[in-house]
Amino acid sequence: MRAQDVMTRTVATIHPETTLLDAANRLLDAHISGLPVVDDEGKLVGVFTEGDLLRRHETGTQARHAGWLDLLLGPARLAADYVRANARTVRDLMTENPITVTEETPLADVVKLMEHRHIKRVPVMRGDALVGLVSRADIVRAVARQLAARSNAPCSDDAIRNALDSELANAKWANAHNITVRVEHGEVTLEGVIFNEAVRPALRVAAENTQGVTKVMDQMVWVEPVTGAALGA
Repeated sequence: MRAQDVMTRTVATIHPETTLLDAANRLLDAHISGLPVVDDEGKLVGVFTEGDLLRRHETGTQARHAGWLDLLLGPARLAADYVRANARTVRDLMTENPITVTEETPLADVVKLMEHRHIKRVPVMRGDALVGLVSRADIVRAVARQLAARSNAPCSDDAIRNALDSELANAKWANAHNITVRVEHGEVTLEGVIFNEAVRPALRVAAENTQGVTKVMDQMVWVEPVTGAALGA
């Protein structure tokens, strides 16, 4: 998938001179956590999020420092904290020069950006034009669509066994030679030995995701590698 496959195409925006009251109400009314900021020419100049309203004078949550720390931070940092706590327009709180992607950016790269930069949304650009927005909610919707579209049509027991054996053979974590897969009327029984308990749920998930499987039964035995102690499911 690419950004264009999941992005929201009709994007609500605000202006740098939008008041914080109006911006906050826009977030609340639309049930969203952030908005792109565009100038008079429609050029993207920033992103405004609910996080920008956390350290505010109105709620008594503005940054406070011990007297000795004020001396270390210096006037520039203290002045910036004052602006964050008392500003009245989006311009003073928005994140400038936001990270963006294009319509062709692989969705995996978008997710990596979100994780590494700790952000919840990424504007999608076509040249200088804002054409969409990918948010975490958009990715959740994409996951939901794929889950809903997944087929679980009945398959023969042999087809299920072959598909699951193939999946496990290609999984580096599975140690498939230690696992036996039995299938009867769509019900999968996993037998064998595992040497790491973290592998157990992964094997179960692999079986559950195999088309045609109606039930998974775990009869695997965990063997502690050092002591040789054995424990069933």
